[in-house]
Amino acid sequence: MIGIDLIKTSRMNRLIERFGDKALQKFLSKNEISLVKNHRTAAGFWAVKEACSKALGVGIGGECSFHDIEITKTLQGAPQIKLSDEVTKKFNIKETSVSITHDGEYAIAVVALERS
Repeated sequence: MIGIDLIKTSRMNRLIERFGDKALQKFLSKNEISLVKNHRTAAGFWAVKEACSKALGVGIGGECSFHDIEITKTLQGAPQIKLSDEVTKKFNIKETSVSITHDGEYAIAVVALERS
């Protein structure tokens, strides 16, 4: 299953300027917020979570919330995602893969999920 999302980074910048950390807390955990370097990083993380929910086929909502998807980084700085135990079990997820890229004013994320 594959999901993709695109976000204009200026949209995230306006959100952070208006609401500060509360904007980030709406869709990121404390650990994820500590990884955010700027609005571009935050936009990439938003795109990851949206792409993941699309790969699940449900979008962000009752079956999968922003906080059911956790973004971490490898020692080399590559993004990784871990799904909550509930989502992993409900959708029989065996493996996750993620890629984030930024180009100009856009952040794009692709998520691939493998079912068991």
